[in-house]
Amino acid sequence: MPRPFSAYLRVYEPLSAFGDPPDERLVAAVEHATMTRANSIAHEEHMWLKSQLAKPPRLLPAELADGRPAPSGLTDVLVLRPEDVPTTEGVTVGPGPLVCPLELRPRSAAALTSFLDDSHPALRAAVLDANEINLEGARARAAAALGQVHSAALHVLSVTWTIPLPWFTLVDPEQRVLNLGTGMDDPEREMSWRVAMSDARRRVAKARDLAENVLGDQGPTKVLVDTDRWLAAFDANSAVELDYGGLVQLITDPLLESDTSAEEVHSILDALESGDVEELTDLFTGLRDYWGELAARERFN
Repeated sequence: MPRPFSAYLRVYEPLSAFGDPPDERLVAAVEHATMTRANSIAHEEHMWLKSQLAKPPRLLPAELADGRPAPSGLTDVLVLRPEDVPTTEGVTVGPGPLVCPLELRPRSAAALTSFLDDSHPALRAAVLDANEINLEGARARAAAALGQVHSAALHVLSVTWTIPLPWFTLVDPEQRVLNLGTGMDDPEREMSWRVAMSDARRRVAKARDLAENVLGDQGPTKVLVDTDRWLAAFDANSAVELDYGGLVQLITDPLLESDTSAEEVHSILDALESGDVEELTDLFTGLRDYWGELAARERFN
């Protein structure tokens, strides 16, 4: 079964950021962590399917029949070593281990809240009926799940079928991790970047200022403002990861190897700074065509 066609922006915080002292169950989970970024995607999909096939169905994944969070909500984590995070001169991350909770239940609760607010009434009613719950009950369960998050923000942002181009401003294009694996369906196939929090915030702040001066406060600027605000919620010694996730299943080896989206976004910033409108137009057009073709596949699924 294909993995979800989702890309991810993750924050890995030092263990000390999770309490003084952190929960013993979390400490044990970090010490024995075996989950990789590849199988975390499959695990999230499995947990969601499991919640839908349960009798009665669970409104949210990683929760018990009575609506309480499942124990896995605390112990499903990704762990990263500080030495695996490229940094610029004078910048450090850690101390390790660096921890990214999957937080599947509250992330799903946030998505459910958006769905309840924005979906067509007929579709909303069908989903509520399938889960044997009314609108008020669904809102209350989602709010309860979000209220149990111990951190100031969720550690994972995800998007489907594409990547917001402003996300590329956080990374150094030359620091990408590329693993083609044995083909497009290989779970180990990967394209990602890791970056120190202070480097990510410095880059996004510069990009935000440029975008505000040239483009105003909407579009890419809003994404940059929201991303900067999200990053500010975490420990300053954290690491950030931009991961193509399941999107690598849609991109052939030659296209993935030659993907220059990060380089082009940084070139756009240079063009904004220099006022090179012609270069800016060419770069935007190329990126729009590349990512638009991927996003268009959603219509056929």
